[in-house]
Amino acid sequence: MNEPADLVAEIEALENKLQEAKASITRRFIGQERVVDLTLTALLCGGHALLIGLPGLGKTRLVETLSTVMGLHGNRIQFTPDLMPADILGSEVLDTADDGSRHFRFIPGPIFCQLLMADEINRASPRTQSALLQAMQERTVTVAGEDRSLGVSFHVLATQNPIEQEGTYPLPEAQLDRFLVQIDVEYPDRQTERDILLATTGVEEDEAHQIFSKEELLAAQVLLRRMPVGDSVVELILDLVRAFRPEEAGVSERVAETVAWGPGPRAAQALMMTVRARAMLQGRLAPNAEDVLDMARPVLSHRMALNFAARARGDSLADLIDSTAVGLIRTEAAA
Repeated sequence: MNEPADLVAEIEALENKLQEAKASITRRFIGQERVVDLTLTALLCGGHALLIGLPGLGKTRLVETLSTVMGLHGNRIQFTPDLMPADILGSEVLDTADDGSRHFRFIPGPIFCQLLMADEINRASPRTQSALLQAMQERTVTVAGEDRSLGVSFHVLATQNPIEQEGTYPLPEAQLDRFLVQIDVEYPDRQTERDILLATTGVEEDEAHQIFSKEELLAAQVLLRRMPVGDSVVELILDLVRAFRPEEAGVSERVAETVAWGPGPRAAQALMMTVRARAMLQGRLAPNAEDVLDMARPVLSHRMALNFAARARGDSLADLIDSTAVGLIRTEAAA
């Protein structure tokens, strides 16, 4: 077989495996297909995801289920106001040997895993939140002057309460930018909530089963990068990201008047990866404009902000992203 045919066969095989994974996840995390797709997208891209929603919507259950299905060693950290960086990274202790000699020994923290659940990440102070910055970008932590690798497979799935709730600290922009996607977890519809009631209040519950291994997930991440992206999609991604920078020449009047700061190059990189993942999850061999439109809000909404005047008027960032993306796609289709 030639290389293109091999690539098609590998992508199709991975698509089938992803469908098995989704089926296993939804046995425990009922409904919310959009949320499941976006979390799988983050893992396929080798990135991190920020899940935002009120308590009790199943965010913790979802992350625990993903750890099982994707074959990743997971740890969970409950972020609280008194949590310290050493509680996440680990620390050195002084050991005394039988002969009286002393030496320092490093005790790894819970961050040394493959899938870290940072539960209620915005409950901790900025000092503690910053402990994740190096880990999320470089997959390395520095403790006592020594760099310690977290391995090639390291993902952070963080849950966050809405910032309006008491006792929360907003995440700094630099940390938000390290999350590949922001996933908004909404209330389930009536039928989904009925299914949840019936499935979780009986004597037994369905269990998720492992579908991927760590090695298979790493291979899937490499395969994703081999998926071709057409020039028209690449140009659309660039147009979309640059359309939200208020200082950029040619931006719309609405963006110039409402956006305080726009997305950087990392947003374009995230879109390039996530549109591939969406196409793969839907059984297609290449992304299209609809993939860009669908991934615009999860990728961009935490990488830009409205200015004070726009917030005071009650303007919607989600509406701005959606309308701008739709307008760009229509313009390119008409050209």
